[in-house]
Amino acid sequence: MRTRAVSLVAILLTVSLLANAGPKLELSWKNPAYTGGKFKNILVLALNGNAANRAEFEDELVTAISRPGAPASPSYEFIARPNATPIDKNDLRELIKEQNIDAIVVARLTKHDTKTTYIPGQVYTPFPFYDTFYGYYDAFYPAVYSPGYMETEKEAQLEVNWYSTAQPNGQLVWTGITNTFDVGSASKAIKELVKIYSKALEQENIISSAPKK
Repeated sequence: MRTRAVSLVAILLTVSLLANAGPKLELSWKNPAYTGGKFKNILVLALNGNAANRAEFEDELVTAISRPGAPASPSYEFIARPNATPIDKNDLRELIKEQNIDAIVVARLTKHDTKTTYIPGQVYTPFPFYDTFYGYYDAFYPAVYSPGYMETEKEAQLEVNWYSTAQPNGQLVWTGITNTFDVGSASKAIKELVKIYSKALEQENIISSAPKK
């Protein structure tokens, strides 16, 4: 009995440590149906979190994925969003058209207690509403813009989707989902996440490798 109790404690400690570990990518999925070319003008859109953290994440990711001849821009540069303020879809459509944006990188923090999108050991198939950018936005904006969302969470999971705008409603090109990680310092987590995602995008040949310094 004592041996079993010790084993149980060890298992619980291992689970606890895994839950509180830093972020890492658990899923990287590229759409085999996408046949378009490289992207030349990218918009980075962080859906939720407070305004300061959204802006910091967008800035960091813009710096990490911008390439010569293929710049990225933060969404706040074009559309101001105070806390818990959604973006009107018509404004997004106009922005994409006016700025000739050919790709949208959209990031969403998920709560620890929500149903995870990725199930290890199974073949990943995006939910039907993931297929288009506006379908995805419609599915999640009521939740991510609800008052208090992610204000007190200590653990989180990040999902990043890359959409092409060549089709009217946007086509999913790639999705990447992290483990559940300990948020701790927001700035530290943002830097770690940006490093993880920019590396994955390079590996999937969605962006070119960063120029050597």
